[in-house]
Amino acid sequence: MKTIKSYYVYIITNRNNKTLYVGVTNNLARRIFEHKTKINKGFTSKYNINKLVYYETFSLVIDAIKREKQLKRLSRVNKEEIINHVNSDWKELKPPIHIWSNR
Repeated sequence: MKTIKSYYVYIITNRNNKTLYVGVTNNLARRIFEHKTKINKGFTSKYNINKLVYYETFSLVIDAIKREKQLKRLSRVNKEEIINHVNSDWKELKPPIHIWSNR
């Protein structure tokens, strides 16, 4: 049985929603954990960016990367509009967790 992969484009922010970060991953739960625990030193760890406020799911990695690049080019106002459309309170979202079976 072939496993269907999912790819995610996500937007995370800090506690006061001042700074946004757009990323892409094949495991959103793991990636958010990495942001929260600051495993990778860099922009998100420096600015405490770890609150998931938006994500999209794709079945093809090429489509996810294309969307990530598209979102990164948008202005802050446009990114806020996208977030507000699905998460107007900017509440922290729980990433989907997939349990894979060998059956």
